[in-house]
Amino acid sequence: MSLTLTIAGLSKTYPNGVRALSDVSLSIPAGMFGLLGPNGAGKSTLMRTLATLQDADAGTATLGDLDVLRDKAAVRRILGYLPQDFGVYPKVSAEELLDHLARLKGLADNKARRDVVAALLRQTNLHDVRKKALGGFSGGMRQRFGIAQALLGNPRLIIVDEPTAGLDPEERVRFHNLLAEIGENVVVILSTHIVSDVSDLCAQMAIIDKGRVLLTGRPSDLTRRLDARVWQKAIPRADLAATKAMYPVISTRLVAGRTLVNVVSDAAPGEGFAPVAATLEDVYFAAIAGRLDTPAAALQPA
Repeated sequence: MSLTLTIAGLSKTYPNGVRALSDVSLSIPAGMFGLLGPNGAGKSTLMRTLATLQDADAGTATLGDLDVLRDKAAVRRILGYLPQDFGVYPKVSAEELLDHLARLKGLADNKARRDVVAALLRQTNLHDVRKKALGGFSGGMRQRFGIAQALLGNPRLIIVDEPTAGLDPEERVRFHNLLAEIGENVVVILSTHIVSDVSDLCAQMAIIDKGRVLLTGRPSDLTRRLDARVWQKAIPRADLAATKAMYPVISTRLVAGRTLVNVVSDAAPGEGFAPVAATLEDVYFAAIAGRLDTPAAALQPA
């Protein structure tokens, strides 16, 4: 049976006064769900809270009938978690460490545990290097090992926090394929600041910044809301500050020696601007910059 993770009114303020989460409410169905936001947006705080590693100040979170915030032992039995900083024992082999983690997860039967470990190493394309010390693994191999340990015990809730940061393009594709294979009846939360991770993998998503949810919905629906509203112009670098002062700029980038600025406007904002197809990146930057004129609630698909 498919589950839904329901988060309502979740808030967290740290002792130093930083308000990391502010009244966060989300409904996360089974499948891949992207949580997109800049560094410091509150993504890791939300992930750690759902992973039972810290407490919220207020709010609720339920997975089906399970109270995620109160019944932590039960949550840990059905949780797979790959944190942003995943450490390994460098002198231990992948097979040895995964076997050890499987024991800690409660897989006591030796044969059954060996079968599970072998299957997960094959699924993550690490079986051929299972005897190799983890200290000799590349960044992508370590991330795939992280997913292998997160899949121990057939979890119903899987949380991966910034999983592709620092990976080369080939490893990112391999990691994407692995995440996409996990299954439709499991809630998988992908927390990232990389827009393409969400657009490539996730059927549903949310954008979060400064502890608040700005938008939720399907990536395609959210992108469609900016159709015919994104305009682009190439300008000299020296004119960037003046352009930002004059127009609702959402992003800039340097391409082949030219500075390209993207602007959100219902009509041509000025001379030299040409319409361009909206992307999820435009939605992301427009939301973070507060350049979306339509209220957030109206941007959620029916």
